[in-house]
Amino acid sequence: MAQPIGESDKALVATSTFSHAFGLRAASVQSTLASKRPAHWLWRRRGLELNTLSTAHVLDCGDGVRLSGRHTKQTQRTSRGLVILIHGWQGCHDSSYLYSMASMLFQAGYNIFRLNLRDHGFTYGLNEEIFHSARFAEVLGAVRAIRKLDDSQAFFTIGFSLGGNFALRLAMLGPAQGLLPKLTIAISPVMNPAANLRAIDTGPLIFRRYFLGRWRLSLDNKRKAWPNYDFSVFNGLSSFVEITKQFVRHYTEYGSYAEYLAQYTLSPAMLMDAESAVALITARDDSVIPIGDFSGLEARGSVISCDISERGGHCGFIENWRLDSWAERRVAALLALHD
Repeated sequence: MAQPIGESDKALVATSTFSHAFGLRAASVQSTLASKRPAHWLWRRRGLELNTLSTAHVLDCGDGVRLSGRHTKQTQRTSRGLVILIHGWQGCHDSSYLYSMASMLFQAGYNIFRLNLRDHGFTYGLNEEIFHSARFAEVLGAVRAIRKLDDSQAFFTIGFSLGGNFALRLAMLGPAQGLLPKLTIAISPVMNPAANLRAIDTGPLIFRRYFLGRWRLSLDNKRKAWPNYDFSVFNGLSSFVEITKQFVRHYTEYGSYAEYLAQYTLSPAMLMDAESAVALITARDDSVIPIGDFSGLEARGSVISCDISERGGHCGFIENWRLDSWAERRVAALLALHD
């Protein structure tokens, strides 16, 4: 059920024009379609096979870290700029929502780089140390390496869910490192990871089971790549709060759960004071990202747009039974204002 506007979130700027066809109202339907709709097939029917036009790269991100991705350059016309796309947790460069967004933006005239975070996109063997959400320095290094590959005059960053959190951190911290995105767009971004983990634990069981299944598979794949890993500490755990506490203790350099989460906790004030322009798209019925995390957010300062719809689920925003994405149209419109 969509959450009503309360006293604590009246400052939210609800400018979204998203609407959906009959049968697409439920958040569970929207969230499922985000990752399960047949985007590759849909774009093939439209005459575009993005992967055949893309080049695979392994990026030197500094300090011995390597990340991978796919680069797609315009060859038939002048590029409107470079768009760097970052998937969500347990996603990859080929995830349905990311592939579809990349295809739409390539068709609109942009160069595209689809970045894989550490241990995503079946890259478990590239780095021995395991992925965690505080590894921002290597994403910064990846963007620096991407800009050496593609020095288009302007670049933009788009991230989904946890990838949206990384993208927003780039908007805040990248300019001081000489990396200035012209616009960053975050779709259903993680803002307050403590609230996010609690929401997964207490929300619909189908989502918790989905995330647990994907995460356990990733551990299996990491252990296959690096047999020295022993993940028995997680045996019997099904709460993401408890899993994360054990993860922090055994697999990160942080002294506590709170210290670790603080590394990627964002606030509306931080975004409005960011060093470069940002735009956000989210939904009130998102069972993974609590709407209260955006309380106080306004379209002012560096926040040039804040689309908050009543419906849309987590990274969904599917408009009709052709499986068209309103978020893709909105992103294209936002980029057109800044390219």
